[in-house]
Amino acid sequence: MSAPQGGPATPAAAPRARRVRTLTVVASCLVLLAAAVVFAVRALGQEPTVTLLANWTGTDERNFRESVIEPFERKYHIHVDYQGSSAESQVLGADVEAGTPPDVVVLTGPGELADYARQGQLKPLDDLVPRAGFGASWTTPLDGHVYWFPLKADLKSIVWYPAGTSERQRAEAAGKPGRWCVGMGSGATSGWPGTDWIEDILLQQYGPGTYQRWARGELPWTSKEVRSAWTTWGRLVGAGGDRELVRRALKTPYQDASKPVTGNPRGCTLEHQASFIRNQESWKRADGRYEPSARRIPGARASDAWEVSGDLVALLHDTPEARTLIRHLASAGAQRAWNAEESGFSVSPGAQPAPSDAGAAWHRSLAATLLDDRAVHCFDASDAMPPSVRDAFAEAAIEFLAHPDHLNALLTSLDTLSRTQGLTWVPSVCDRAP
Repeated sequence: MSAPQGGPATPAAAPRARRVRTLTVVASCLVLLAAAVVFAVRALGQEPTVTLLANWTGTDERNFRESVIEPFERKYHIHVDYQGSSAESQVLGADVEAGTPPDVVVLTGPGELADYARQGQLKPLDDLVPRAGFGASWTTPLDGHVYWFPLKADLKSIVWYPAGTSERQRAEAAGKPGRWCVGMGSGATSGWPGTDWIEDILLQQYGPGTYQRWARGELPWTSKEVRSAWTTWGRLVGAGGDRELVRRALKTPYQDASKPVTGNPRGCTLEHQASFIRNQESWKRADGRYEPSARRIPGARASDAWEVSGDLVALLHDTPEARTLIRHLASAGAQRAWNAEESGFSVSPGAQPAPSDAGAAWHRSLAATLLDDRAVHCFDASDAMPPSVRDAFAEAAIEFLAHPDHLNALLTSLDTLSRTQGLTWVPSVCDRAP
């Protein structure tokens, strides 16, 4: 018999080779066994896990994971199964219908959350979140219980403009529809930039009391106050006018509305948009500045009223892991950590950045208004409305921009929808209102 290639093994080499092979096999088996154990533990539900649904994707999701979720997992040894979706309302609705909702959800709409609370889907947070930590417009109680709190907040009653644009230039631009940067596109939620405009105009023209009555379903859409807000917006942005201007506004995604700001010649000068738009590349390149929207809204009378929005945390499954996550998200440390990434602002006084923090000057300038106890903060009205009314409002804003002559029919239809039996209206949207 011929010897194997490479020559015969020596008596010492053979046992050594066998030992190496044995160790390799054992190591491989251990790896497979470990993987199997992990899989089995997860399959049996023995690994502490909490499921979380929110709307953050891309950079926001990465910032959220790195600054909030990963520190939580390291500290508490609880895995967070995170799902980010720009269509989270639809995802949540399908999950609730199937009986498999997430443990914790983050939604922008207190109106939607109020509806889930009425259905018995939400768990009270009274012993988990200190009410003193957030303003009244952020933790509106229902039936004596708190069901949500803000993880992230933004200011909406502001107008952006490029650095170096004088007061005179801004005033002139405000009177020319083509100088406004407008983008109504947002996938399944298209139209909401228009609702923001109409809400803010109503707030600035008629004040928090009228705004709150409307947001609670008490002031008709066909009232002179609400109608004035629609027609004022129409004149500002040229509803039904220049066909190319209207077409561009309807087709442009909201996040691209400011791109013409950096064109040569400049395509638009002003944008009515929330504070989160500051991170758009166009406004960064233009060194964007902002001013109160009341300075650019015709007939504005409310000098200290601000429309605000937020991402609100709610609990659907009352498990120890979910309660631990709720406490973490409500903590000043978690909110401060995410704020440092400039993904949003906290309205918890204890979560504000220190003067020495990088980027704090930018944050403090916007956060100061959100925290000003002399001002009135009113939550985004459409977000506070029942979901069916909110969605119809957004669709009507699109229709009105193209066909302002349809306004009577649109407002009448919204009135009819708002009178539908069984809708849940949030009792309060302003922290102070007459």
